[in-house]
Amino acid sequence: MKYTLVIFDLDGTLLNTLDDLADAANAALAEYGFPPRTTEEIRTFVGNGVSRLIHRAVPEGTDEAVAAAVLARFKAIYLEHVNDKTVPYPGIPSLLRALNDRGVRCAVNSNKVDDAVQLLCYEHFDGLLDIALGEREGIPRKPAPDGARRIMRRFGVRPEATLYVGDGEADLCTAQNAGIDCAWVSWGFRRPHELDGLDIPNRCDSAGQLRALILGY
Repeated sequence: MKYTLVIFDLDGTLLNTLDDLADAANAALAEYGFPPRTTEEIRTFVGNGVSRLIHRAVPEGTDEAVAAAVLARFKAIYLEHVNDKTVPYPGIPSLLRALNDRGVRCAVNSNKVDDAVQLLCYEHFDGLLDIALGEREGIPRKPAPDGARRIMRRFGVRPEATLYVGDGEADLCTAQNAGIDCAWVSWGFRRPHELDGLDIPNRCDSAGQLRALILGY
């Protein structure tokens, strides 16, 4: 078995969080009289932290102070409704159980606010993840490799024994910046043509294909 540590992105990789993100974003926008965004628009905005999400969601030319206020409301609303509609993607819980059974360490490295990461990982994957890191002070957001490297140091796993799994360009670049292998999952928030021309490594179209890549069966 080549990999002893697998680091997962969260949104669009382990969990489908899109509806809750869209609902919270539109609720915050409505409070300031801004028009709603479609779920498809929100899909293209996520992946680089909530500040970037709201910056893209507010109308062009919005005053920075107003955008900051919308962001604060979004954070508050989202934390209250973070798990209303969110569900794991098909086969993900059984994949994590299979990795645990084989002694593979499982971790999350996300650009989502850390409070939300901890809550969702507890609610959906309690006992199946060794560590989860969200956006927090002192750890630069992806595609910086700091989070991934911190996880590798935590478990004493070398880069060549680590796999990064994600759906977005930030994940592909994080793996490259950390010097580790990457698997791209097609079921998430990014389409191949939206990946800024990046090469797609180890494409997986199902949790079963990802399991085969990691465990060999």
